[in-house]
Amino acid sequence: MLNNMTDTEEGEGGPNSQGDGNPKESSPFINSSSASDVEKSQQYDGKNMALFEEEMDNSPMVSSILSSLANYSNLPQGSKEHEEAENEEGAAPSKKKPAVKAPSLGTLMGVYLPCIQNIFGVILFLRMTWMVGIGGVFGSFIIVFMCCSTTMLTAISMSAIATNGVVPAGGSYYMISRSLGPEFGGAVGICFYLGTTFAGAMYILGAIELLLIYILPQAAIFKMEGLEGADMEAAMLNNMRVYGTIVLSFMATVVFVGVKYVNKLALVFLACVILSILAVYAGVIKTAFEPPVFPVCILGNRTLISKGFDVCAKVIERDNGTVTTKLWKIFCDSEFLNATCDEYFANNNVSEIQGIPGVSSGILAENLFGYYLEKGNFLEKRGISAMQDPDAPITNSNRYVLADITSFFTLLVGIYFPSVTGIMAGSNRSGDLRDAQKSIPIGTIAAITTTSIVYMSAVVLFGACIEGVVLRDKFGEGVDGNLVIGTLAWPSPWVIVIGSFFSTCGAGLQSLTGAPRLLQAISRDSVIPFLKVFGHGKANGEPTWALLLTASICEIGIIIASLDAVAPILSMFFLMCYMFVNLACALQTLLRTPNWRPRFKFYHWALSFLGMSLCLSLMFICSWYYAIVAMVIATCIYKYIEFAGAEKEWGDGIRGISLSAARFALMRLEEGPPHTKNWRPQIMVLVSMDSEQNVEQPRLLSLTNQLKAGKGLTIVGTSVVGSFLNNHAEAQKADQSLRKLMETEKVKGFSQVVISSNLRDGTSHLIQVGGLGGLKHNTVLVSWPRTWKQAEDNLRFRNFIEVVRETTAASMALLVPKNIAAYPSNGERFTEGQIDVWWIVHDGGMLMLLPFLLRQHKVWRKCKMRIFTVAQMDDNSIQMKKDLITFLYHLRIDAEVEVVEMHDSDISAYTYEKTLVMEQRSQILKQMHLTKNEMEREIQSITDSSRGSIRRKNPSNLQSQQSSEEPAGVSVEEKPEEESVAVSRPKQVQLIHNKNPTSPTTPTGSAATPGSEVQMTWTDKAETQAAAGHPEQGGVKDIFNMKPEWESLNQSNVRRMHTALRLNEVIMKKSKEAKLVLLNMPGPPKNRMGEENYMEFLEVLTEGLNRVLLVRGGGREVITIYS
Repeated sequence: MLNNMTDTEEGEGGPNSQGDGNPKESSPFINSSSASDVEKSQQYDGKNMALFEEEMDNSPMVSSILSSLANYSNLPQGSKEHEEAENEEGAAPSKKKPAVKAPSLGTLMGVYLPCIQNIFGVILFLRMTWMVGIGGVFGSFIIVFMCCSTTMLTAISMSAIATNGVVPAGGSYYMISRSLGPEFGGAVGICFYLGTTFAGAMYILGAIELLLIYILPQAAIFKMEGLEGADMEAAMLNNMRVYGTIVLSFMATVVFVGVKYVNKLALVFLACVILSILAVYAGVIKTAFEPPVFPVCILGNRTLISKGFDVCAKVIERDNGTVTTKLWKIFCDSEFLNATCDEYFANNNVSEIQGIPGVSSGILAENLFGYYLEKGNFLEKRGISAMQDPDAPITNSNRYVLADITSFFTLLVGIYFPSVTGIMAGSNRSGDLRDAQKSIPIGTIAAITTTSIVYMSAVVLFGACIEGVVLRDKFGEGVDGNLVIGTLAWPSPWVIVIGSFFSTCGAGLQSLTGAPRLLQAISRDSVIPFLKVFGHGKANGEPTWALLLTASICEIGIIIASLDAVAPILSMFFLMCYMFVNLACALQTLLRTPNWRPRFKFYHWALSFLGMSLCLSLMFICSWYYAIVAMVIATCIYKYIEFAGAEKEWGDGIRGISLSAARFALMRLEEGPPHTKNWRPQIMVLVSMDSEQNVEQPRLLSLTNQLKAGKGLTIVGTSVVGSFLNNHAEAQKADQSLRKLMETEKVKGFSQVVISSNLRDGTSHLIQVGGLGGLKHNTVLVSWPRTWKQAEDNLRFRNFIEVVRETTAASMALLVPKNIAAYPSNGERFTEGQIDVWWIVHDGGMLMLLPFLLRQHKVWRKCKMRIFTVAQMDDNSIQMKKDLITFLYHLRIDAEVEVVEMHDSDISAYTYEKTLVMEQRSQILKQMHLTKNEMEREIQSITDSSRGSIRRKNPSNLQSQQSSEEPAGVSVEEKPEEESVAVSRPKQVQLIHNKNPTSPTTPTGSAATPGSEVQMTWTDKAETQAAAGHPEQGGVKDIFNMKPEWESLNQSNVRRMHTALRLNEVIMKKSKEAKLVLLNMPGPPKNRMGEENYMEFLEVLTEGLNRVLLVRGGGREVITIYS
């Protein structure tokens, strides 16, 4: 039974049935003669899968693909191709591809420790104590809490994204770009890259600061001894620049030569960081029992630089005498007691305080609140009064510890924030993790929790253990040049100094290693065209060019040379990156996309929005101008990718937003039609395709572009004849052709192709179902069928008239450009000329609106607008002109106005002849489409009605005879309005026309000799002779013989022809040189028996004009005088 059924199906569809667009391959149960088919048949035996045997070739069984699904490769989109290409280039074809090592890192080694290493950094060792001293314990705790909360919320959002499916290698850039799309992904990826690069500069500057100030001060190239103020600061910055450039070059060389050694040293650098922090905690515990001895010398309430003197006193007792100290010599002009001394030195006492009083000393209360300083201010001890004259000049300022920068709360935020970055280290290694979905959330959140506890406890402990003036002493000048955090460490300050130096060098190497790879990943995604060169590298894949660019950008940070100035820059870029991670999570959660199923469940869109708000707030808190610059950079990259970048479809959340916004907007549009002020032509362009599925009238799209200028809705539609199953490929080809032409003509809109059994129905379907909801077309643009007179195009003009009827029934506007090939392309420019509007009947203002829209385009911009209207005999043409000028003034449209007077006149002989020829053509065209039986009945009817020889004697009797002999079974639609048949003997043509002007549905009978041959031809020569009023040579007629034929014409047609000729004459006189003529398009005949006549009227109306746009309104006002 199954064999029979499949045989039948193949018999019906054929072996190459195109039901799904692919040839149907042989089934194991059909023609199974080959060995492979027999094997497949045996494979299906006993599996009860015969029902799905047709699908097995394209849709494999689940049991055969589960293995490959479970072992999904942790490679980013596109990287497989790159690896294969590199292997093909680097290895010989005969060489076997090396086996890929399975990822083996767990949570601790793969996520937790790398995050710890990246989060703890230079700021903790060089600026944390200073921040506590300036901001106070309370203010510093707020800063730390805000920054740590931001990173924690970001980590929650990142964990949700990272656990929503397999995370390929690529880290944060991959997550952001695949969640927010290529535009946001590229912009944020570049920001993240710049942040990582400037982080490398910050770490290098930190290492140089440790080297030149705390480890080897004598190595300074620009000596600072004896300098003060700006000179000393300049010398310090120049030293930083020189050494920074040297260290950067060395690090870049190390990364270029042996990046594997950098990764191996990472554990060593991490050990340095952990040991340094443990040393600090050990020192804090030790201060409770035995505080270290770090005396600080205070003159009055000012902190003195400890270099240059050995005893913190003015005089000392020695050998029963008072002796001055080195400090005395610094502030006085001699070593004697009667020397002239500095006024402040003379009026105030010198005291020595303990720099590290210990955790149990109660110093916390003094350090609780902030102490912000202006640049150059003295570091003063709280609670000690000093005698000083406010008007006295400040002397010996180089002997005091001074504030090197002006400090304020927001500056502290910008400087501190880089110390909490580095939370992406785990996700960046996702390709090396054994179970990324489990390790990334646990490891990252645990690392942030650990570091946050360390930071918050450090704020409190520093404030509880260290004297305030020492905390505010950024470079330790008051404690013998020691690193301030080192004074607290146990067993020695050198543990912190050496440990922090190596940790900053390691962090700098890591930044110079990671940043080029991030840039390489962005380049290989091809979203930013000009970065493609940085996707290439050495044979082993190392990003050489990206490393060179990274080093160049890093040098910018080195030239800035100030750690405090570079830190806020990288804070901006990291904050922007974190902000978009939160945005991605919030969007995916709110949009509820079907693919959003994170394994990490402890997230919420409100947390993501809170994290995003914190990031944005911190950006402007740190530095509003840096924030604006970072946003401008990101916006420029976004717009560049949008216009020039490669199109990528990553299933991103921004596309989901677009869908949701579109749905919301469409629902709003359903509430009612647009107000007249908001009305604009939403155009459905109906085009025809040739046999190769190419558009026959490409200038229709040029005109559309000129009318729309990218605004509103545009649908370009066409119809393919056939069935959906058999002609789907042709429809796809036609759709691609439409899209390509729309792109060429810069038409922003949609293409739509329908497959129908005939063109008429296809066009009707397009008009009916085009658009969606409230966003539907209100205007149809279709080209004039220029070959409608040819017999083979008879169907085309009838389809055209049906379009006119359907748009009228649907209350849509209709635009019919005639001679569309003569219309200008988008690249042409009219430097002068007129657009003439012939406003004959009111159409809701379409004729006024269209020229205004055209003149917005550069093609028509320099054309002037002229409006003509027609005055009848009883009209006051002067008043009409005044009213029209006033109306245009209120419409704010600039145009010349002219009223054309058309007086009643007699109908000319040419009009009668033109009408006669038209009716004869109508009859001939009708006869060409009669079936054989209908033709025989028609000939018999004509023969019977002509036997009485009453052709011109008794029309009334003829009318009754014709009515009684009307053939039965002929429907009304088959009878044209005026029927004529050409009956001729050899070498003779006799024109037979309608004798009944009052009954358009009555068939025509006319004299004919029995046995005469029916000739169904019409030539241009015959039309010309008839139009000129010349009789044919076969039968000589004069004007008097023609008169009865004129009287028997349909008078309605005569009047219409008269109107068309008169209007054409006036239009030709006024607008022959116009660049474009717009005029009202008359309505189609209400019945289907005068369609040829309707086309003839329009042809006569527009005869002789180069470019004509026939316009029919949609039955509503489209322009208003009100604001």
